[in-house]
Amino acid sequence: MIPELQYPFDSNELLKKRRKLKKALLEDGTQRIKKRIAVLGGSTTNDIVSMLELFLLQEGIEPAFYQSEYAQYWQDAMFDPPELTTFQPELIFIHTSQRNITEAPLPLNSSEETVQAALERQMSHFTQMWEHLAERYHCPVIQNNFELPSYRLLGNRDAYDCHGMVWFVSELNRRFAVYAASHTDFYLHDIHYLSARYGLDAWSDPSYWYLYKYSLCVPAIPEFAYSLTRIIRSIYGKTKKVLALDLDNTLWGGVIGDDGQEGIVIGQETAEAEAFTEMQEYCKSLGQLGVLLTVCSKNDRENALLGLNHPDSVLHENDFVFMAANWEPKDQNLTKTAEALSLLPESFVFVDDNPAEREIVSVQLPGVAAPPFASPAECIRVLDGAGYFEAALFSEADTKRMDMYRANIQRTHMEKSYASYTEYLLGLEMQAEIQDFTALALPRIVQLTNKSNQFNLTTRRYTQSEMAQIAASDKYIRLYGRLKDKFGDNGIVSVVIGEIAGKTLHMELWLMSCRVLKRHMEYAMLDELIAQCRRRSMETICGYYYQTDKNHMVRELYRDFGFTLKEQFENGDSTWVLDIGDYTPKNHVIHVNQTEKEHTGNDT
Repeated sequence: MIPELQYPFDSNELLKKRRKLKKALLEDGTQRIKKRIAVLGGSTTNDIVSMLELFLLQEGIEPAFYQSEYAQYWQDAMFDPPELTTFQPELIFIHTSQRNITEAPLPLNSSEETVQAALERQMSHFTQMWEHLAERYHCPVIQNNFELPSYRLLGNRDAYDCHGMVWFVSELNRRFAVYAASHTDFYLHDIHYLSARYGLDAWSDPSYWYLYKYSLCVPAIPEFAYSLTRIIRSIYGKTKKVLALDLDNTLWGGVIGDDGQEGIVIGQETAEAEAFTEMQEYCKSLGQLGVLLTVCSKNDRENALLGLNHPDSVLHENDFVFMAANWEPKDQNLTKTAEALSLLPESFVFVDDNPAEREIVSVQLPGVAAPPFASPAECIRVLDGAGYFEAALFSEADTKRMDMYRANIQRTHMEKSYASYTEYLLGLEMQAEIQDFTALALPRIVQLTNKSNQFNLTTRRYTQSEMAQIAASDKYIRLYGRLKDKFGDNGIVSVVIGEIAGKTLHMELWLMSCRVLKRHMEYAMLDELIAQCRRRSMETICGYYYQTDKNHMVRELYRDFGFTLKEQFENGDSTWVLDIGDYTPKNHVIHVNQTEKEHTGNDT
């Protein structure tokens, strides 16, 4: 990880050092996923692409780019030039701006019907393009919405009069948003917000358009590229999952151990207290998004709870999935928290007002984000600007994540009361639903394939469109698994995809959420996969393990399943074979598809 690329960054320094930084990133030995990205521009895109490449490399994505010629975004999108079709993009970014609006402004004497017709034509211009790209390339499309115009002919009336350019842009942005909300694999890059945050006058400095045909000022390009990176890393499951919070002078002012409950600063009585209250409100809102909140504080546990029980505290003990309030080094507590949650430390954002603590964590755990800030208000701005938890994909399961992980901790405590591990598993009273993909389950399946790194044999990543194609094809055996027990519903936790070739099934994907490790769910999935193969009179299964920095835990999984090693490669990859005829079921602790069996009377 290169510190200069961590948010907040110095844009001018990045623009000066980009070649040096790219060289350092490419030589750091990091394993990265490779993605082909087409950038279709309505204005100049060269510097945008070079900065985007830096941020993507930092996030573990190695991009190859196709760029349209200047202002040829529409032609490239609609007429399938051979260079683009040969490139076969895996993601398309359309970089248009307010300068690419062609149907406005209209004469002030235009009728309202004329204005509405122009708006419809402008929207159709884009929807035709999006639909053609979706049909042709079946990959995610990211589209800028529009920044506001740099001047208002009608003054304040420009915002509500249909002849105003502000009105036209706002209405077009609204229609873009409606389209994005109703279409999968389509994402808006919100430059309307980004330009306002940056400062519209600076963002739209016309000298950069006149000289270089840039639709935004060059100093804003790193901010623009980083904002775009937030969406891309979210699509490919590279967002953070955990917000680890210090307490003293982070969630409240003062030191609870010295000042006591009555002495800490929180509430609405002073400006300082209100700032800490707003910080807690922001963190609690992230919890609603599915971000796991944890405590990482040098404090006695009883003092930590005393602070969280303050009458004006917004956050309370039950808002946290794990509390590490002790006097151990914070990097060690973060490691222990990660182990308790079955997550990697790189899934964490560590928030602490003490620069020394942030530095120690950054050195000892390089994958953990430890953003700098000097006040609660600045911390909110930094966390929000960094976009660690960008929700390009969002499902109902995200809203229940905290409960799922809390129930996991209850399961761990329960394990200690049983004489044997098998008795413990039986005591969980587990029930699994394992079946072919459904339209309702597809968004969570896609999300899981892009977020699971450890229990993932091939680490294949899929877009919604790609997964929908697999779900509709008879060339595959597909299974997803949902696991429930006496403590609650874990949701969809496992996905298996195999491609049929004659009498052999070739495993394309096998993954499982780490929060259900060691519950024998993998055996339940295998049993059902074998049953599906036998129904199709198949004879063998070929399994593939592709080694990454993170999936060592499943290196021997196929051996455990009873597969025979066929080939071992020097890079750690391996292939395995199983004779289906010799297989005997391995799951003896999970009731599978029990509801379906009760309805059909089938006990097999």
